Amino acid sequence: MTDVCLAFEVHQPLRVDKHFSENAAKGKGPDELFDLYFNNTWNKMIFERVANKCYRHTNQALLENIDRFKGERRKFKVAFSISGVLAKQCEMWAPDVLDSFKALADTGCAEFISQTFYHSLSSLFSTDRGEFIEQVKMQREMVRDLFGQTPQVFENTEFIFNNSIAKTAAGIGFKGIFTEGARRILEWRSPNYVYKAKDSDIRVLMRNYRLSDDVAFRFSNREWKAWPLTADKYAAWLSSTPGQCINIFMDYETVGEHQWPETGIREFFRWLPQEVFKYDHMHFVTPSELLRHEPVGEIDVHDFSTISWADVKRSTDAWLGNDMQRTAYNGVKNLEPYVKKTGNKDLLETWRMLQTSDNIYYMYTDPGASGMVHGYFSQQFPTEAFWTYMRVLSNFYEKVAEKLSDKEGAAARLLRILPPDKAFHFHEDGTYMNLSAHSLEELENAILLAPDKSLLFHVACKHFEKWARFTLGDAEFADRIAKVEGVSAGDLKQRLYAIIKDRISELEGMK
Repeated sequence: MTDVCLAFEVHQPLRVDKHFSENAAKGKGPDELFDLYFNNTWNKMIFERVANKCYRHTNQALLENIDRFKGERRKFKVAFSISGVLAKQCEMWAPDVLDSFKALADTGCAEFISQTFYHSLSSLFSTDRGEFIEQVKMQREMVRDLFGQTPQVFENTEFIFNNSIAKTAAGIGFKGIFTEGARRILEWRSPNYVYKAKDSDIRVLMRNYRLSDDVAFRFSNREWKAWPLTADKYAAWLSSTPGQCINIFMDYETVGEHQWPETGIREFFRWLPQEVFKYDHMHFVTPSELLRHEPVGEIDVHDFSTISWADVKRSTDAWLGNDMQRTAYNGVKNLEPYVKKTGNKDLLETWRMLQTSDNIYYMYTDPGASGMVHGYFSQQFPTEAFWTYMRVLSNFYEKVAEKLSDKEGAAARLLRILPPDKAFHFHEDGTYMNLSAHSLEELENAILLAPDKSLLFHVACKHFEKWARFTLGDAEFADRIAKVEGVSAGDLKQRLYAIIKDRISELEGMK
């Protein structure tokens, strides 16, 4: 028998408001930030569109297929990974959609697996992964409360995976974890088998990305040599695929939103179970049923080779591939100790909402098909997405600082991330040289990268001192910078670097 596991990622982000301004935030408390930072008119409109085009219709079609085969020897089964962010939107704007997912859960043929509640990049934050663990536990509790199931299988945000993430998931109690059947990891091996993760006993379930993407991305492509893709053709492909299991995993929004109803995508899924059951050796299973298979080998993914299902590189480049993304990622990550020290539930919730990976995903700049996909979801240019996010994030640092002691609040403000219009931009011969610092931490690194001529120019014009005094608001640091002298450009660079490094250490000691 060949196991066919059909699973869907169900997630819609809460997008930050590109019209946000600092003036609008003046006098606002933590409980008012949700409607201030996020464009919830836009978010509601997108959610309702997707609910109408996908969730309601497809849930009903899946329910009908489950009911159709419930008395048969082979049952139709399906799995979902629903983010907490999506569940919140259902509760706010469409409780009936949540009820339809509950109805699927009640059949016993729909399994709900776990992920991070906020669909975040928290698994990359630190080696102890404390925030990641908290979010996973939150989502697992949500699945228990809403759907009456205790997930045994985990799917990290966008399938982000390495050995240590797998080990952390195993430590929380998961027996299986999904990830991408990336060729650079599998090499000659097939994704259609169950493996184990290196350094832990957790089962690794590999997505067959070719068969998944045939539906998710190529279904309506008339230039694809296999077009049109029909249910009987796809079932035939599945039947001829060797292995223990075939894991088909895609965004749920594929059905009706990414692939419009006019393409025939709804009919494809309506008839797929019947076509699969024409082959005696095939049956549908849930992710937890795959755990009965003994692993045939080991998956070894080091931290610096982390994989995901995003884009052609199947790496973390979709979120950390350019300077804008790394600035935004570090800015939100570095807020953790400050936010948690406040003890304010509204600030904690807002910070976690800002962690949703989509907001950094929108800053992706690589050309080609992947860039077009990012632009479709964002409806903004990457630079616009960056400016929007940074304005919100910088203001959020201020809101967090207001709830800290004077000493800790001062440290948070001076170490804060800044939007592009307040960053320090390096120039040479009157021309911007594509090097900027949005924080003291970035300035520390940029000093080492800046050409000698640029440093000499900025020191002579007292630009570093003015930025520290009037933009950061750090008079003490500005006074130290003002006294910097060097017998050579190299000597000047080292002295500047030492002063910045010392100031960062002092401020971090105030946390």
